Amino acid sequence: MAGLTAMEKKLAEYKCNTNEAIQLKLVRFPEDLEDENTTFNPEYSHQVFGDDEVAFGYKGLKILLYYIAGNLSTLFRIEYTSKVNEKFDCVEADDVESKIREIIPPGFCTNTDDFVSLLEKEVNFKPFGMLLHTYSVHNEEAGEDITYQIYKADMSCPGFREYHERLQTFLMWFIETASFIDVDDERWNYFLVFEKYNKDGATLFATVGYMTVYNYYVYPDKTRPRVSQMLILPPFQGEGHGAQLLETVHRYYMSSPTVLDITAEDPSENYVKLRDFVLVKLCQDLLCFSPGKLMQGFSQEMVMEAQQKLKINKQHTRRVYEILRLRATDMGDAEQSRSYRLDVKRRLIGPYKKKQRELAKMRRCLRPEELTNQLNQIDINMQHEQLEESFQQLVSDYRRVLERLAQA
Repeated sequence: MAGLTAMEKKLAEYKCNTNEAIQLKLVRFPEDLEDENTTFNPEYSHQVFGDDEVAFGYKGLKILLYYIAGNLSTLFRIEYTSKVNEKFDCVEADDVESKIREIIPPGFCTNTDDFVSLLEKEVNFKPFGMLLHTYSVHNEEAGEDITYQIYKADMSCPGFREYHERLQTFLMWFIETASFIDVDDERWNYFLVFEKYNKDGATLFATVGYMTVYNYYVYPDKTRPRVSQMLILPPFQGEGHGAQLLETVHRYYMSSPTVLDITAEDPSENYVKLRDFVLVKLCQDLLCFSPGKLMQGFSQEMVMEAQQKLKINKQHTRRVYEILRLRATDMGDAEQSRSYRLDVKRRLIGPYKKKQRELAKMRRCLRPEELTNQLNQIDINMQHEQLEESFQQLVSDYRRVLERLAQA
């Protein structure tokens, strides 16, 4: 703050971190409105409030976005203790309300009484689409098993379009590069996770998360489903719902003879780890992944069987092979360990070999001074260090997958 004028220091007090100011809730009971334990905050708000994730012009800013747990009817309200316009001339506060209105659909409540009256009608809400899978998770706090269901829906389901408009707003707060999809394109599929819970003797449903999948055409008569968006809402994260959802979606497409394989659009590190776990779980019982065959190396048989039976492409099958081979390998045995390390590194070295081929071309084409400049960028020792680092990181990731698999 050094060097700032008294006025600048005063105005700086009117800056609010929007990740802290935005308060989200999934409301089941009226008392949830006053319960701070049901509140959660965004991970990101830059897509709405800019890279600094700051709203200017308020002290004590609270942006309340409360959703009824099932149908996601919304309460939107802004609260603050002081506003800059009231204290200083010629200084305007950010129009926070307009920014939020750009991403939430119309029809939201602005007062608590209206919201609570909608909550009373929540008993009428039922999940959209076709039931694909039911599973349960033991809840230590409640001391009972909680039931969850996964549904496949599309825009022809009555009320689903409006529900999806409310649901997709969560993407802006929890996916760094989120964008809304074109729901009028019929090639989108939607997969939804719901929790069943009891309220006053009735069975109700709470939204847990969802996934969108786009069905790309592959000549001449196939499709390649690509996972576009996947989100498990924060109150439900860490309970295994992502794995249940991804496995259910895979099993749904596995049954279709027109599906070639299943991919993902720009997957995050967390998604890749989740996919590793799910695909290894699906593949481990295939004969081509038996310990004896794993020790013989990666084979075309593995590629074909994983693609035909489980709709897994060659690149993902290779990762599954490396994870399962690690499980079958005694890393305390020098020969087995060396064989595994060389097998994985042969794959990892691909980009480095490409650089070597580029270097050979440079030797033929570049003048000596240009070649020296390029050689400085291709340090062989550094490549070996990077290769070993990549290998160790991969093994660490693979071990975590195997640990989770052992507990499944």
